[in-house]
Amino acid sequence: MRGTAIAAVILAIGVAMTPWGRGTAAFPLSGESTVLPAGTDLNEEQLYKPREVFRSQVTGGAKSYLINLGDLAFNSSLVLGGAARRAGISCGTCHVNGAGNGRLYIPGLSTRPGTFDTTGAVFNPRTHNRVLDAVRIPSLRGARYLAPYGNDGRTASLREFVRNVIVNEFAGAEPAPQILDAMIAYIEDIDFVPNLNLGVGGRLSVRAGEEAHRGEALFLRPFPHNPELSCAGCHVPSGGFVDHRAHNVGSGGLFKTPTLVNANFNAPYFHDGRFDSYDQVVDHFDRTFALGYSAQERADLIAYLQAVGDGLMPFERDGVTAQLREINDFASVLATAIPARDADVVALAVATVGSELRDLVEQFPSSKDTTVSDGMEQRLRARGTLKSLVLMIREIGVAAAAGRFEDAAVTYDHYSKLTFAAVPIMLKRAEPWSLYNPAVHAAHYAEMRRLLPPAPARPH
Repeated sequence: MRGTAIAAVILAIGVAMTPWGRGTAAFPLSGESTVLPAGTDLNEEQLYKPREVFRSQVTGGAKSYLINLGDLAFNSSLVLGGAARRAGISCGTCHVNGAGNGRLYIPGLSTRPGTFDTTGAVFNPRTHNRVLDAVRIPSLRGARYLAPYGNDGRTASLREFVRNVIVNEFAGAEPAPQILDAMIAYIEDIDFVPNLNLGVGGRLSVRAGEEAHRGEALFLRPFPHNPELSCAGCHVPSGGFVDHRAHNVGSGGLFKTPTLVNANFNAPYFHDGRFDSYDQVVDHFDRTFALGYSAQERADLIAYLQAVGDGLMPFERDGVTAQLREINDFASVLATAIPARDADVVALAVATVGSELRDLVEQFPSSKDTTVSDGMEQRLRARGTLKSLVLMIREIGVAAAAGRFEDAAVTYDHYSKLTFAAVPIMLKRAEPWSLYNPAVHAAHYAEMRRLLPPAPARPH
């Protein structure tokens, strides 16, 4: 789910705000009108997003209603409360497509990009501990294998961990059991991106190369001054490269062992995100445990970590196809919720799908946007079509709220038929002149940055 920032700044570059915008948004993030602290970066202008792999689909099936409902709730700001809801922030803001968000930075809550203080005052003043103790935003890929949860591993239950995030960290209301069940089902369905370097038992395949295989031997070798210890003793290859325990590795306390699978895409590293690269991580362990690595051994071990941390197609290009796929997954819950007369789920779906569609409208610059001049007919047709879908979704919500579920079902059927074929074709025709085009995207955001005051300096 995109945050509210992009739509709200459109006015500054010559696009009139309309009822289709996201309302009072967090942009300009370097100005005084923001919901969030000045200088916030939610990494909203990314053109490539982490690829989301679902276990249910990999095994030949399809995502269930419960998983799609969890995906919807995970990407809805309505699940959270306070400043998060007002700013349009959802769980998916920090965990983009279930992965991390290495560029997220909120002054006063982040010590560096990719970190976040879960006990800060911005989102829930009642849990503020008056200490800036930001932790790395983790990926949720493979979470079902990685208990206990939290950087310190203090929470055994994923359900309790998610509930704590919603209620205590982000001041949300107590989630309905159905919503919490759905969010857990969604998170547990997010799989690791496949890694062809790994074979049976987490051992390297022949594909990994000679240098990485030498590094694997080092990874398995006992530490010279602590023979009972080794890298593999905590990062157990046959166990998803975790041991489900917390350790003190000289970083200031007991913290749980993070997985190394797909870790190439999870920087920064360590519980507080203090390290940018494997080289820095290896240097820390070399010094802390007096390992005495030679230059060649360091290079071999880093090659091994890169091989283990790799993944097949870890990112996908954002565009009309990806956005419609996500929106259609969210909207699909209506096919079950409307006949079940589940007004609460219908209301959540209507609000979230409507918000996503309004975001999608703004990816097609209007006639008043000075950063693109071509494709006017296609852009305006795309915007008009999406606005009509917003109205249809709104009609579904109004009908369901009034108890007219039969009318809601008729409108949803019409919506589904349009989004199955006609709408994707029309949007694809307009895509070359949308913000999904790298050239249009670059010009658009360059103008945004030119018009906004400079953001405060921040650590790197």
